[in-house]
Amino acid sequence: MIQEETSNFKKRSIVWTLCLWGSLCILPLVIILNFYGLYTDRFYFFKVDNYIIPLVAIIHLIYLYAVRFKIKESEYPDMQMRNVEFGMYAVLAIYLFKCVETYWILSNSDQFSAQLIPESFVPMGISMLSLQILLVLLTLMTFYLRRQLIGSYDIDYMNENLDSLQ
Repeated sequence: MIQEETSNFKKRSIVWTLCLWGSLCILPLVIILNFYGLYTDRFYFFKVDNYIIPLVAIIHLIYLYAVRFKIKESEYPDMQMRNVEFGMYAVLAIYLFKCVETYWILSNSDQFSAQLIPESFVPMGISMLSLQILLVLLTLMTFYLRRQLIGSYDIDYMNENLDSLQ
């Protein structure tokens, strides 16, 4: 029985490692492609809207660090981690919005003539949408693995530890 639990923990740890490195590889690609304009085939660095994803990626990286630290040190989740996870729910909503926005741009491309749309429109759009969807899935997987490997947020346990800090 104990050996079976250890085996399951090792499998989850391997999945967590793949999830962590996958997120760390995909996040910079999504940030870079966020500056890319599908309709014009150019990068726009002076649009304020393009800086939303890099800013929320900071919260994502903090959350990945916190989960990694808690797993590595075999600690229970604390209130700060819970607050960062609540921020990650907002980040996930932004990621989902960007997926829907990219899908909407791709699906409405038939409204323009073929001469106006660059040749790279469909391949880049599909690449961007694929990376955004993969980032959403990895984020959801991180939430699931956090609950499995670290545990849920037990308010009574958190309150006991809060008293010991004072």
